Amino acid sequence: MLAVNPPGQMPRRAAGESESGGDSRRSGRGLQVFALCLAVGLAVAFLYTRHSRSQAAIELNDQTQAEVKAPPVVDVATAKAAPSTWTLTLPGETAAWYDSKIYARVNGYVAKWLVDIGDHVEKGQTLASIDTPELDADLVAAKAKLAAAQAEVQVKQADADFAKSTYERWRDSPVGSVSKQEQESKKAAYQSAEAQLAAAIAQVQTDEAEVDRLTALTEFKMVKAPFSGVITQRNIDIGNLVTAGSAANTSPLYRISLDDPVRVFVDAPQKVAAQLLEPGVAATVTTNGSPPRRFEGKVARTSMSINARARTLKAEIDIHNADHGLIPGMYVQVAFEMKSNGIAEIPAAGLSFRVQGPEAAVVDDENRVRFRKVEIGADDGGVVQITDGLKAGDRVVLNVSSQITDGEQVKTNDANAGPWSKAAAAK
Repeated sequence: MLAVNPPGQMPRRAAGESESGGDSRRSGRGLQVFALCLAVGLAVAFLYTRHSRSQAAIELNDQTQAEVKAPPVVDVATAKAAPSTWTLTLPGETAAWYDSKIYARVNGYVAKWLVDIGDHVEKGQTLASIDTPELDADLVAAKAKLAAAQAEVQVKQADADFAKSTYERWRDSPVGSVSKQEQESKKAAYQSAEAQLAAAIAQVQTDEAEVDRLTALTEFKMVKAPFSGVITQRNIDIGNLVTAGSAANTSPLYRISLDDPVRVFVDAPQKVAAQLLEPGVAATVTTNGSPPRRFEGKVARTSMSINARARTLKAEIDIHNADHGLIPGMYVQVAFEMKSNGIAEIPAAGLSFRVQGPEAAVVDDENRVRFRKVEIGADDGGVVQITDGLKAGDRVVLNVSSQITDGEQVKTNDANAGPWSKAAAAK
């Protein structure tokens, strides 16, 4: 039978049970409890992590769906009315008032040259002299021929006088004393002598004309300036053979130009041609030197026609140039004050270029994008004037994405407080 311990007393160990055996059982049960707790903790952590990730994925998906369904956000700028006037700056080129190449009028050799490049010369001043041995010989021969022709006239004059007197004697002879045939013969001789005299006189006139021509050519042995100006080229030296004329293989002796006043030529785009056709449009010419210089002038004349290739109008501005600050052939900037005529202007970022031409994306009152075709006027790089397609107050999308379609709903972000307003204020 089993022994029952009285209350309050420790149970007795069974026979053969040792104290170390009881400790081993307690230690094993502790490990089992710890392992069980660890497994439960890991399971709880796994379930919590999985639940958290699932919840985050659901929230991200919901947020993505909401963003996809939400209208895209675009930056817009309000088109502004362009100022009443605006400055159009175009490249120009200066040209001399007169610019002439001086060629030789006679064949010969350069005897000496008297002026060089950069020299100011007056009209009629001698620039160089040419030795013309052939011309001199031709003139001597022509004068000799003229003298011979004049002597021939005297001979023919004597023959004509003799023939005339003979004919008159035979004509006035009594009837029957000379035959009719003899009278006609004397008359023919007289008429022949008169004709020979007329031919001799004509030859004298021809020879005189030749002498006059050669004498006139000798005047060109001295090369003279056709007008007052500056020598810009000298292509001769002493002893050079020069040929008369201005053929393709003939070089000019000098080049002379007059640069006061000076002409400034500008090719203006067709869009502003109508305004430049008005007489007296003011223009400011600025050089690219250091420091730059400014000259005031007006449009003096235009070509009155549009270049079919470049679609430009050539305009000329005349500038007084007493101090020779403008040199022919200079590159300059020409600024015109143009009228805006009530057109609108937008930032350059408000334009998009497509197959059908330039367009602007305008946001209407319902925040829907509408693409409009526009006509570009002036363009200074940052601000573009629109002559047709927009009006002041239209909201224009900046840097419009190719994914935005016509009629799409958008959310706007006003960009007027950015660089666009500063650029407009500067203008």
